[in-house]
Amino acid sequence: MRHKPIKSKLFSENRKRLTAQMAPKALAVVNANDVLPTNADGTLPMQPNADLFFLSGIEQEESILVLFPDAADEKQREILFVREPNEHLQIWEGYKHSKPDARKISGIKNVQWLSEFPVIFRSLMCEAESAYLNSNEYKRAHVEVETRDVRFIKQCQADFPLHTYRRLAPLLHELRVVKTDLEIELLKEAVDITAKGFRRTLRFVKPGVAEYEVEAELAREFIKRRGKFAYTPIVAAGKNNCVLHYLQNDQVCKKGQLLLMDVASSYANYNADLTRTIPVSGKFTRRQKKVYNAVLNVLRASIAGAVVGKLHKDWQKEAQAHTNEELLKLGLLKPAQVKKQDPDNPACRKYFMHGLGHPLGLDVHDVGDLNVPFQPGTVLTVEPGIYLPDEGFGVRLEDDIVVTEDGPVNLMAKVPIEADEIESIMNR
Repeated sequence: MRHKPIKSKLFSENRKRLTAQMAPKALAVVNANDVLPTNADGTLPMQPNADLFFLSGIEQEESILVLFPDAADEKQREILFVREPNEHLQIWEGYKHSKPDARKISGIKNVQWLSEFPVIFRSLMCEAESAYLNSNEYKRAHVEVETRDVRFIKQCQADFPLHTYRRLAPLLHELRVVKTDLEIELLKEAVDITAKGFRRTLRFVKPGVAEYEVEAELAREFIKRRGKFAYTPIVAAGKNNCVLHYLQNDQVCKKGQLLLMDVASSYANYNADLTRTIPVSGKFTRRQKKVYNAVLNVLRASIAGAVVGKLHKDWQKEAQAHTNEELLKLGLLKPAQVKKQDPDNPACRKYFMHGLGHPLGLDVHDVGDLNVPFQPGTVLTVEPGIYLPDEGFGVRLEDDIVVTEDGPVNLMAKVPIEADEIESIMNR
């Protein structure tokens, strides 16, 4: 656990909110993610299951959480199962949770070793009338590998074929899209680490620096502050600005180019998401600055427009209409093109072809129903862009915001974004 200890109150409250939505006489099960293999005897770093962490704060492999709010025995209403430490694991893998440690992290009093799960779970299932089981129901997910949750679902349905099974994901999506104050504080820490990394790059970038060297500077800043990359970093110079998910990061930054950095830190599994576009030489050309300020205008208007009750699709359409206006000013669109545009395929999509933003939290593209109006506590990215491959550059800017009853709050308000401020810092 790289981050500082988190108050177990966060996880206890999340469990209370979930169990309040569950059907009578129903239990819920959440599994840890698998440790995924690579080649030979290699494995990928463990990625904690976001739902398990949300409900327990546990990041250890093979852990299982069972919630049964109507269990006859009060002690069995929350049970956490973890691997039992032993000498072999201590030598080869190091620390594993003791029962007291797991209780302190999660706030769950009943912690059992994983070996006890089959007997205890069978007893609980014989008492329960239905079971909520979990799966990845993110709309854009492309799942080819059978997960631990999927394997558990198959085994559970085979062992208990007469039970009613329910989907846990919709309940968790509804809860996770609205962030609590404790979650917002963790997100702010991720944003603060990200901001320090970005300021470091402003002092570092100059002609002759390679994209991977910029990535290394960011990694140094994130890691020394208990963070890590929230997602694979995009560090794109010149024409690479126009590749939306550019990941090579192997080119040299040249005089006169722009450097687009879509890079942010994660802290305690909560993710920031930042994009900035800066001049490699420390000064924008006149054309670059005009395009930059056009994107900045859309960003600010879109932040202001992210209010309680608005639908995501309407928010997106407002940004597209504003982008059309900016593209007209830049001479990239003609009035006739806007007038004749297909409402479902607006003229701006030639230059701004991706979405305006997405929910943010324990996943970078966090769960949540985009057909539900924005609610207080919703955290969103706002990331308009204009991409001009024929001119050899593109601009994207991205901030993270919280929707509140009093209007949107920009978590990245202190991260440099004005063109003049960026030039000033780079040339200081």
